[in-house]
Amino acid sequence: MPTVAELETALSRVIDPEIRRPITEIGMVRSVDVDDAGAAVIGIDLTTQGCPMRERITDDVDSAARSVDGVTDVRIELGVMTDEQRENLRSQLRGGKPEPVIPFTQPGNMTRVYAIASGKGGVGKSTVTANLAAAMAADGLKVGVLDADIFGFSIPGMLGVAGQPTRLDDMLLPPIAHEVKAVSIGMFVPAGQPVVWRGPMLHRAIEQFLADVFWGDLDVLLLDLPPGTGDIAISVAQLLPHAELVVVTTPQAAAAGVAERAGSIATQTSQSVVGVIENMAWLEQADGSRLHVFGEGGGAKVSERLSATLGTKVPLLGQVPLDISAREAGDAGTPVVVSDPESPAAQALRDIARSLSARQRGLAGRSLGVTPVAR
Repeated sequence: MPTVAELETALSRVIDPEIRRPITEIGMVRSVDVDDAGAAVIGIDLTTQGCPMRERITDDVDSAARSVDGVTDVRIELGVMTDEQRENLRSQLRGGKPEPVIPFTQPGNMTRVYAIASGKGGVGKSTVTANLAAAMAADGLKVGVLDADIFGFSIPGMLGVAGQPTRLDDMLLPPIAHEVKAVSIGMFVPAGQPVVWRGPMLHRAIEQFLADVFWGDLDVLLLDLPPGTGDIAISVAQLLPHAELVVVTTPQAAAAGVAERAGSIATQTSQSVVGVIENMAWLEQADGSRLHVFGEGGGAKVSERLSATLGTKVPLLGQVPLDISAREAGDAGTPVVVSDPESPAAQALRDIARSLSARQRGLAGRSLGVTPVAR
């Protein structure tokens, strides 16, 4: 006959689709009973009354219970966590801290944080961000994207995210698309409605997205910054002082000059610039030749000038060609690295993503486990 212990073991393999932890670990399993005939009755407490993952969790629990030898029937009794249970869960997800904190600034945090910047709009910065995130996730990394472009948000559409994050009282559980956790102000405003905010509200929005969202244990966090060097770029430097900049430009001389200024902000914020990505580098012709629609050499020039300005090597990470499939994929809500991984743009973006993934975080801000000894 099946035992309660066997059922609990099976349930420990059920992962909450939003929190990404076993339901037994986060207190969702209220009770487990099995009678002499092998019929199991399992009590599950959902995090919220309107949990959008109710059906998926129910199906996963049912499948897990039926996988135990001797189980003849499964009945699932759904409930909702009490206020105390939710408070305990929030504290658990915050690492035992009752109040929100920015996890990426805590000692010992190993998440690599890349802020994707550009000097001007229209260079494909958001497309690059969405594809880098999806490529890293496809390689098995745990990835999050914060759409910091409050006025010109586009990440939800490019990743195909619909609806709002699930609320766990004052904590937000971010939607997941293509195995990427994403949060954007675009998930909270009606379609077509502009966001009309000034500096303090912009700063508070970024702070809340960093502290109030349950990001979990990420390998990489990407921030899609707005163009230029305004309020949000400064707020990100203050809130995430160890974030590293990736500058996106096109080959055009005018765009390259503006992109250089976006990277030079690092001289005032004490951030480092990881490198430069040249987007829309060329259009490949049917005969194999390359048509340089926006000119040539913009990315290399930005790389050289930033290296001279910052006094450290700022490499050209890669050149991404113009590719119709990349535009079509973004419009459809599926990054081209997922929908057409062998396309020229996808291959270039995957190579850049892997070069960024391979970089290790420095020791700044990390605990070394050393305790001073009094003499």
